[in-house]
Amino acid sequence: MGLILEYTASQTALDEDEKEGLLVKTITTRQELDEFEQQNIEQAIKWSMHKRFKISKILSERFVCHLHEKMFDQTWAWAGEFRKSNKNIGVDKYRIGIELGQLLSDCRYWIANNTYSPDEIAIRLKHRIVKIHPFPNGNGRHSRLIADILVEHGFAKPPFTWGSQKIDCNKTKRKEYLHALFCADRENYEPLLMFARK
Repeated sequence: MGLILEYTASQTALDEDEKEGLLVKTITTRQELDEFEQQNIEQAIKWSMHKRFKISKILSERFVCHLHEKMFDQTWAWAGEFRKSNKNIGVDKYRIGIELGQLLSDCRYWIANNTYSPDEIAIRLKHRIVKIHPFPNGNGRHSRLIADILVEHGFAKPPFTWGSQKIDCNKTKRKEYLHALFCADRENYEPLLMFARK
């Protein structure tokens, strides 16, 4: 039967080659996929809580990819690998490495020069990762976790609450989150900062 997914307007569709990377062939619905991915992500969160990461490590392409791999390695064969197709969001697939490298360099500069508050640095990192959209799936969840890791490990602050709800399961919270991302697209980061600590 294979994996059959329905998408909302805010979700990025997987192409057929990407769907072939599903490691658990008994998964056939969005709900089953979401539940299995969530278990995988929870293991990655536990892994990150039992480690100590320096800012220099967090802000590396290797770590960005490794974190995605940890989050999805039991679900997708391509976990931790940059996407090989263009999507309705994100930079051209050939520019992913360049754009990500620029972002990580910018982030190091912001930290070294106290350009923004620690929360805003992490939020700007999260937002730009989503805009680059490095991976076929899971970019939003991945970017939220890397922001949490940066504020917690890099700045010794508590992780974000992200609206205190599971964004992907709660329609009201998801709408609020997407609005905050839309504002950030226009260089207004305040709604996303507020949502992240709500």
